[in-house]
Amino acid sequence: MTDPSRPVVRVVRRLPASREEVFDAWLDAESLQEWMCPGATRKTVAEVDARVGGRFRIVMTGEHGDTEHTGEYREIRRPDRLVFTWISTFTLGRETLVTIELRVAGDETELTLTHERLPDDDARKGHGEGWSSIVDKLAAKLSQLSH
Repeated sequence: MTDPSRPVVRVVRRLPASREEVFDAWLDAESLQEWMCPGATRKTVAEVDARVGGRFRIVMTGEHGDTEHTGEYREIRRPDRLVFTWISTFTLGRETLVTIELRVAGDETELTLTHERLPDDDARKGHGEGWSSIVDKLAAKLSQLSH
C-alpha cells in the first residue's frame, strides 16, 4: 500500500527482451554486476539469495567510495512481479520497498519500477536518477543479448 505522505519513485521503460529474460536479470548476481551501476558507479558487486525471505547485498563503488545496499525478497512471481526491500545510506538506513512489474508490450517488455517509503525528497530525487540510469543500462545489456 502506497503511503501518500512519503515520496515515491516510478520508472517505466520498454525493454528489448521477454519478461522472463528481464525478470531473471534482476535475480542473477553476475547480471546485476553488469548493469546495476547508476551514474558514475565504476563497479558493482552483488550477492543474491533469490528466494522469498532470501537476502541480497549490492556494493556499488564510485568516486566517493563504496555504498552498500541490502534487502530481502518479499515476493518472487516469475515472470511478472518482484518485490524487495532496499536499505542504504541513501534511504537514511530505513527500509524502503521496491516493486518490479513486467508486462508484455508487443515483442518487448514494459518494466514498471516503483520505489516506495522513501524518507524524504532528497532520497526521491537521488533514487529517481539512480533507477533511471540503472534501467537504461539494463536495456542496453538486454539489447546486446538480443543481437
